[in-house]
Amino acid sequence: MSNSTVPRSGTEASTPAKSGDTPVASGGATGSRPPRRQGRLSLRLRFRRDRVLLLMTLPAVLLVLLFNYVPILGNVVAFQEYDPYISDNGVVSILHSPWVGVENFRRIFEDSAFWQAVQNTLVLFFLQLIVFFPVTILLALLINSVVRPRVRAVAQAVLYLPHFFSWVLVIAVFQQMFGGAGMLSQLLRQHGYDGLDIMTDPNTFPFLITSQGVWKDAGWGIIVFLAALASVPQDLYEAAAMDGASRWRRMWHVTLPALRPVIALLLVLRVGDALTVGFEQILLQREAVGPGAAEVLDTFVWWNGVRNQDFGYAAAAGLVKGVVSIGLVLAANKVAHLMGEQGVYKK
Repeated sequence: MSNSTVPRSGTEASTPAKSGDTPVASGGATGSRPPRRQGRLSLRLRFRRDRVLLLMTLPAVLLVLLFNYVPILGNVVAFQEYDPYISDNGVVSILHSPWVGVENFRRIFEDSAFWQAVQNTLVLFFLQLIVFFPVTILLALLINSVVRPRVRAVAQAVLYLPHFFSWVLVIAVFQQMFGGAGMLSQLLRQHGYDGLDIMTDPNTFPFLITSQGVWKDAGWGIIVFLAALASVPQDLYEAAAMDGASRWRRMWHVTLPALRPVIALLLVLRVGDALTVGFEQILLQREAVGPGAAEVLDTFVWWNGVRNQDFGYAAAAGLVKGVVSIGLVLAANKVAHLMGEQGVYKK
């Protein structure tokens, strides 16, 4: 008889499986089950798994709660005519101070000095935003292009150093350089020109504040950009060079796109901090140029609260500033999402 390949019955129609193959069940009665999906761990199991990390972060969380969130309760004095001399206990003083409702907020919006402080704050913010970010990015690109590690380390140290100076020292240095008796004025007088006193000129005060901030903190601000540049794969630069891209083309098409998420994140954070433009720096120079040019929201709150003892009015101004800052963060983060970036948080 010849060996025929045609099966003699329907039960013999299936080809025997090779070794190592997974058997396929006919009709779904038998066979291997699909792998079971691993469910989410319960809260108790996750707590047991991460208990060491939670204990490590507990002191930091307590410090944030104590010094950042508990003081928020003190904003209630914005709706009072707060008198801290009612009692030695601040809580008792809050409970026994008379309520005035939104009277403090009405006074704020009718106060021309408040709107002058808002205008000065916004002018300084836009100047610092336009100047500070390009300078930090350019410095990061310049340091990143240095080939020798020792030269790069020395350049970073020189740029970082002013960040550790106090504002008193920074202003003293600028006073010696650009004050009425500074080096620039003396040099001009030696050549027959009138001296300059930039430190007391209200017209140049915004540019003076911006230059002081750039000199002090630009070196420190490049740290994040340098970290982002270090994460860029070198293969991209090599591929661009092989395609004939020049140095500027590589920077435009490889480096700057790598920095785009970091730039978007820092811009959102900076916009949220727009109404805080340097309290100590401006307070030290406020008397030299006058409140008309130097008064910002932080110094406005300090002057009315600490100097004039109008605590409810100052608290109302600070509360308005906080609410507007939150709105700026949300708006800037929305713009970052529209640009395709993550921002502070995801959608």
